[in-house]
Amino acid sequence: MDVRILGGLSVRENGVSITPTAAAPRQLLALLTASADQVVPVTVLTEELWPSGAPRGARAELQSHIAELRRLVAGALNGADPAEPRQGWADRRTADAVLVSQPGGYRLDTGGGVHDVWQFERAAGAGYRAMEAGDLTRAALRLGEALALWRGEPYAGVAAGPRLRREIERLEASRLSVLDQWVEAQLGLGHHAELVSELSGLVAHYRTNEPLHAHYMVALLRCGHHDEALTTYERLRSALAGDSGMEPSARLRRLHRSVLTMRNTAGRSVFDTQAPAWTPAWTPAWNAVGMPTRTPARPPAHVPAQYTPARSRPVPVGSLV
Repeated sequence: MDVRILGGLSVRENGVSITPTAAAPRQLLALLTASADQVVPVTVLTEELWPSGAPRGARAELQSHIAELRRLVAGALNGADPAEPRQGWADRRTADAVLVSQPGGYRLDTGGGVHDVWQFERAAGAGYRAMEAGDLTRAALRLGEALALWRGEPYAGVAAGPRLRREIERLEASRLSVLDQWVEAQLGLGHHAELVSELSGLVAHYRTNEPLHAHYMVALLRCGHHDEALTTYERLRSALAGDSGMEPSARLRRLHRSVLTMRNTAGRSVFDTQAPAWTPAWTPAWNAVGMPTRTPARPPAHVPAQYTPARSRPVPVGSLV
């Protein structure tokens, strides 16, 4: 089975699409892919389909959607249109073995196939580990591979209930973390000039994302654009105030003060001065699948003169906006 959800739902069995066009079975399949190879309880499925409360006859309707999905799987296994199945080698893998009924729920069996979220997590985990080892070049490559798997918004075109919305939020947060680390590593590798235009688009899209704004400010400073760096900070400050009434973090305020100091230092250019540091608000910790979990970073006692990256990817960032 080939499962793609990072930019729209696409599920193929035996090379044939089994993605329904009808909204409810499509949503059901999406939730099953989010926990592929694991049992999803009936209570979770009904909560997703009917968040305001399951109506009378919900169980029968759910079973009808399961039957529709199995009909699509059966057609794919027989290598024909679901309406005209034929016998073949794929009979060894049955629809009931792909969409498995188990006590209390259902399980989508991928048969050891491809799932783009799993690919993303493996590549991202390898990238983070390379960052921890200080290998920015390898980290950039692996984190870039992770980001390149994204074709758009996760589960685009699927009507998302509460469970899928949480999964979408989780995936978007993981994507931003990887993007943050990739940019940081690229800056560490000295690629600030190449990043300026990409980061300009990213901060316009993520108007309140502090790490991306900090990276953009550092890239601008290294290119000698003090005033643009200050303007970037003020735009972020205004966006945060309008969105949540909050001020930028202490780390970003220290970066802002460093920019002011550098601009006001007479007779010195950014090319003769190292850019101020941006210390990430978190440091990677590792969970069971090798993905980072956020833990608070200890605030630095001072702002170092040298920018030190936390770790990195090389694919066009602009394609992610």
